[in-house]
Amino acid sequence: MADASGSFDWAAPDDEVHAFVNDLVRPIGTQLCGRRMYDVMVAWETMDVGPDQPSVVRDFAAIWRAADKVVYSKTLVAVTSRRTTVERAFDPDTVRRSKETASRDMSIGGPTIAAEAFKAGLVDECRLFLVPIIVGGGTRSLPDDVLVRLELVEERRFASGVVYLRYRIRA
Repeated sequence: MADASGSFDWAAPDDEVHAFVNDLVRPIGTQLCGRRMYDVMVAWETMDVGPDQPSVVRDFAAIWRAADKVVYSKTLVAVTSRRTTVERAFDPDTVRRSKETASRDMSIGGPTIAAEAFKAGLVDECRLFLVPIIVGGGTRSLPDDVLVRLELVEERRFASGVVYLRYRIRA
């Protein structure tokens, strides 16, 4: 997820991958994320989206701004993005109720919050982008102490060498 210094700029998508990601996140109504993921993503709230920017950048900024966001943080005092709330703790029952009543898809971003969701049995699908780089340290993208059986339902290879894998959680 991130290297030993906390960076993941090595995973910056090219336009082909970025457009694909935009289409994946377009139907998401609520994005659940941890503090660090929010700190990275909130830049999309005020990013320059003028006509000189690539269309994939303008598109993603609009998608980000239109979605509801829930940030899980014990320390964040205030948010700097619209449509955003802060929760002090990840409560699986609250998320389960939200998921059951949601009219649009929900996503979870950030390895710590995703680990909690996996452990609570809240994840229906796991979508992975494999980037052709070996990082060798830093934040893992998948949780420890969880056994989840997966069924591959979609895959795609990109010219850049990135591979997208979508798995359904098997019961």
